[in-house]
Amino acid sequence: MYYADMKRWDVANGPGVRVSLFVSGCTHHCKGCFNKEAWDFCYGKPFTEQTEDEILRELEKSYYHGFTLLGGEPFEYENQKALAPFLKRVREKFPDLSIWCYSGYVFDKEILAQMFPKWNETREMLDCIDVLVDGRFVEEQKQVDLLFRGSANQRLIDVKKSMETGDVVLWEQPEYVHVEVKENPNEVGIPPETSGK
Repeated sequence: MYYADMKRWDVANGPGVRVSLFVSGCTHHCKGCFNKEAWDFCYGKPFTEQTEDEILRELEKSYYHGFTLLGGEPFEYENQKALAPFLKRVREKFPDLSIWCYSGYVFDKEILAQMFPKWNETREMLDCIDVLVDGRFVEEQKQVDLLFRGSANQRLIDVKKSMETGDVVLWEQPEYVHVEVKENPNEVGIPPETSGK
């Protein structure tokens, strides 16, 4: 698997401060896609054990609330083969961090109905993911004021509750997210003039 980018301090793709991994490879080719270069399965850099270790080291910092997978398409089978064992590592090392995933595949009609019965990796990924943002980006339904999604057809799905109940359960936003930085802010790239020190 290849990846297009790894972003630190991401606040746009899930609640709180997150590390986000943009994987390469997508067959949806949505009109108006913000990340067309990542359609190519060989775009960017190879996803190696060193890449995994770098992400895990970054997530050790106390100000992160979670990890987010985007693309490209994380649920392309070629990507699932690399992501399933990696997500397991993230979940085992950081059981309290939330894991979000963005997929153009529809949760109930494609991921559960078609992939889940065929591939163990799909089950392994879903076991680790807290929230799935599902559905292809539809340019005609684009709304800039939507929370953590690009078009109105996309849903924020609470994966664990959905798997327990057998119905699609939407994620409910908590009232607030508290951010506490325990490290010296100057050491994490915040200039002294903005950190108050």
